[in-house]
Amino acid sequence: MRLLVKNMVCPRCISAVKSILVSEGFTVKSVTLGEVETEESLSDEERQCLAEKLQEIGFELLDDPRSQLVEQIRVAVLKWVRMDEERPKLSECLSRQLSKDYSALSKLFSEVKGVTIERFVIIHRIEYVKELLCYSQLSTSEIAYRLGYSSPAYLSSQFKQVTGMTPKEFRELGHHKRISLDAL
Repeated sequence: MRLLVKNMVCPRCISAVKSILVSEGFTVKSVTLGEVETEESLSDEERQCLAEKLQEIGFELLDDPRSQLVEQIRVAVLKWVRMDEERPKLSECLSRQLSKDYSALSKLFSEVKGVTIERFVIIHRIEYVKELLCYSQLSTSEIAYRLGYSSPAYLSSQFKQVTGMTPKEFRELGHHKRISLDAL
């Protein structure tokens, strides 16, 4: 059975969710960002119990098709931003991956999240830039190339627009204010 879980966006999250499923006696086939697949189907009672256990640790089992699709968009964007290889055009990537027209996906995402997909991408890319500035020795040019920016100047401009400082100023700060992935 395939389940969608909101806010499951990091390895620790995946581990925590898998732990709950195993402790409840389910055979876990796979756990990836935002998605769990079990061998067994869940009864309504098991589903409710699992939803409660997940909620206790900050996750939400998604039943509503609109919420499920928004979470799939969110996870697809997170993966797209962190791609190591050359990125396809986001609209084409989302349409192909979710088998829906991009304009319909964009409209739904904006309605539910209150932000456009494009703005969500910018915010997430900047958070990823912050992470790379904090935890790597990559230069701004290397980061720009890695994240698919057209130039280091464009990355710096967008970074300053979102954060109010340049990547260099951010790196030199010493303490780094970042937004967690589940808050995005």
